[in-house]
Amino acid sequence: MGPLSAKSYPGRDLVRPTPPLAGRARQEIDYGRRGKGYVFEAFCPATGAAFTRPYPGRGTAHWVAFLEAVAAWLPQEAGRIYAIADNLGSHRTTDALLFLLAHPRWEMVFQPKYGAYLNLIEPWWRILRSLALAGRPFETWDEVAAAIAQATEYGNAHRHPVVWGRRRHRPRRQPGIALLPKAA
Repeated sequence: MGPLSAKSYPGRDLVRPTPPLAGRARQEIDYGRRGKGYVFEAFCPATGAAFTRPYPGRGTAHWVAFLEAVAAWLPQEAGRIYAIADNLGSHRTTDALLFLLAHPRWEMVFQPKYGAYLNLIEPWWRILRSLALAGRPFETWDEVAAAIAQATEYGNAHRHPVVWGRRRHRPRRQPGIALLPKAA
């Protein structure tokens, strides 16, 4: 996820507690870029567990370091590990292939171009952005990284399995075009 900048992120609340009667809700534009970075994330849809690490860039060295951290985070009794990745160039480098050779239970699966909706981590990113970034101003990249870590900890404490294609909290529609009125 990224690039993320240390800036003010808009939220749902008004900036001023008492806006003018005829005025619209406004938020002052924050042009300041006080540091940036990327957040790498691993997500287990079967359990809903997430693992995040902030990095200053998204190059090969950071990608391989993240894969090593994920390998240490995952339980040893887990069988085959399928890592779904996008088509970023650093995901296909020699160092990434050497990591896969050193860890035989890992397999990289690359999602098709323009197929981000196929990756189950996308809904988690939306939740993470709303928990960590929405409505908060940040002065440094370290504050952003701390907010991401705190939101990940909260998400792991309240996790649930994720199933692709099923939306939560939506009531089922009744079959048919319209329901007949109930006779009194």
